[in-house]
Amino acid sequence: MKNFFLLIAMMGTHLLFAQGSKVFDNLTLQSKILNMERKYAIYLPPDYETSSRTYPVLYLLHGAGDDQTGWVQFGEVQNITDKAIAAGTATAMIIVMPDANTGRRGYANSATGTWLYEDFFFKELMPAVEKKYRIKAEKRFRAIAGLSMGGGGSFAYALHHPELFSSACPLSAVTGPLNLEAAKMQIKRGPDSTATEAQIDAFFKQQSALHIINNMPDDQKKAVRWYIDCGDDDFLYEGNSLVHIAMRKKEVPHEFRVRNGGHTWTYWREALPDVLAFISQAFHQY
Repeated sequence: MKNFFLLIAMMGTHLLFAQGSKVFDNLTLQSKILNMERKYAIYLPPDYETSSRTYPVLYLLHGAGDDQTGWVQFGEVQNITDKAIAAGTATAMIIVMPDANTGRRGYANSATGTWLYEDFFFKELMPAVEKKYRIKAEKRFRAIAGLSMGGGGSFAYALHHPELFSSACPLSAVTGPLNLEAAKMQIKRGPDSTATEAQIDAFFKQQSALHIINNMPDDQKKAVRWYIDCGDDDFLYEGNSLVHIAMRKKEVPHEFRVRNGGHTWTYWREALPDVLAFISQAFHQY
């Protein structure tokens, strides 16, 4: 009898994954804020088309030089997520991967206010996808993660809107300018070179993870579950280490991982199963 029930369970799992997950990597959304069409990719879990349930969501951000297909093509998000769900280490979820490499590169609003990607993300992208797909539109069931430039976006978005995300997982992240002088140098070399001193100061305070953490109110310290991962050979190791130290001093609970490796897709593919497991801890009921 025990073997019979085991066989039934195995058949159920087989039937579930026989339905197959799906990835669409060339979807579009018209943005009034950016005055252009924006692309995004989406992962739908194996039982999405045959169920009527709603799902948690992970916003997964790509790095500089990639687009919405980066995590699909190089990150192997479908294969890795399917395996994690099948193994029971991750709950079934929807994964949204927006393009931040068209028009201007990056997830931030520009210093001069002429490019408002962060506004687009929160005011247009999130509402649109959470209306179009069966997504649980609650903080507990929403997470954000990303690599490199997308890790920077993960830091900024979760720090700016802790009321929206249960977990944040920056990988090999750009942590923003470490000080005001670094912000000035960054902006003066880019398309916002006409920014005023006041605009540069405001940009620094918005985009420096260190600045935001050091000035975090006590009642926000436990608002987001943090998982930070950066390789020991990564050129962004210093910034991530400084953020870890700042969080320790500020008593912000977080996980900090340093593994062997550099700024590579091999590193990020190996990180993704742990990210999925970590965010699923918030999605689950205990």
